[in-house]
Amino acid sequence: MSEHQYSAVLESLLPLAEKGDAEAQYNLGAMYFHGRGIPQDFQKAITWFRKAAEQNHMDAQRRLGYMYEEGKGSQKDDEQAAAWFQKAAMQGDARSQNNLGVRCARGLGVPKNYKLAAAWFREAAIQGHAQAQIHLGYLYAKGLGVPADEGQAVSWYRKAAEQGDARAQNNLAVRYAMGQGVEKDITKAIEWYQKAATQGNARAQNNLGVRYARGDGVTQDDRQAVAWFRKAAIQDNTNAQVHLGYMYAKGQGVPQSFPQALAWFRKAADLGSADAQYSLASLYFHGQGVQQDFKQAFEWCRKSAEQGHADAQYNLGVMHFNGRGTTKDSKMALVWFRKAVDQGHGSAQKAINWYRERAKNASASQADADSRFANFA
Repeated sequence: MSEHQYSAVLESLLPLAEKGDAEAQYNLGAMYFHGRGIPQDFQKAITWFRKAAEQNHMDAQRRLGYMYEEGKGSQKDDEQAAAWFQKAAMQGDARSQNNLGVRCARGLGVPKNYKLAAAWFREAAIQGHAQAQIHLGYLYAKGLGVPADEGQAVSWYRKAAEQGDARAQNNLAVRYAMGQGVEKDITKAIEWYQKAATQGNARAQNNLGVRYARGDGVTQDDRQAVAWFRKAAIQDNTNAQVHLGYMYAKGQGVPQSFPQALAWFRKAADLGSADAQYSLASLYFHGQGVQQDFKQAFEWCRKSAEQGHADAQYNLGVMHFNGRGTTKDSKMALVWFRKAVDQGHGSAQKAINWYRERAKNASASQADADSRFANFA
């Protein structure tokens, strides 16, 4: 509509709203919210939404919930948001039912309660709300508020996936790939990955890249793998960034480039990826794509090890033992070796066994240790 038309609508709505017409109050609130025909004003929007909501106007109740959720026209208030979503949810509004389910699952403005979350998700899901269907599927997959049931998880993911929801399509693809809740079918997994990936879902793009890299369900194609990894990587999917780094480091699907590998590992490492931090440590240790720097190698290895990365824990132990990037410290070396052993790391167990023998045999040399325990081999 033109500005003139909005002005005419405003003139007709205002007297009705002031007389208590709930629909007019809601529409007036929407005009203030969007700034249609009048300057945008969230405070006036929330005032009119409240007037309509207090008359049980379902859409106004939901909009009021959003405004408290986002802190528009008022201070952010999770309890008020939950209260208004609940009023709309009780009237059968699927979006509010889903929103209330999310709040019950997270404990936002209401006590955390997965059982209640599942109940609200179900109410919305049976109305066809795709996000609620995904959320309900997730609760079944994890056994939160409902008995764990992969079959039910698949059923709800499928409903959302068939509506075109990319996240559900990826989740369904994963189930087909793993044979969870459904008979394993790589062909169907690829089909659903493709649907989600072409919509821009980063997880699906990364998963599809992995399939092309391995030749699993598709013809092996490193260039296709790189293309999908890149699409996901530029969306800050850390797994894809690590995979793209590996492809550059190995020269698979792209010309080998350690500087490019370093750049992608660093992006993922800065986002907290333990795999990327470990890979970055390896490049610094060997001086690949960057000047050799044992201190940087040690720091990145430590970050990865502290997140529970077994190879990083082992290598951090070796660095402590050999004094690479840090001072020699046999006790700290053993601490990290033991952490790696707890995760079944065979080389770490050998290191501990050697250390015990060394304690019995003082003639064992440092050179012997260096030859046995090499970093990032």
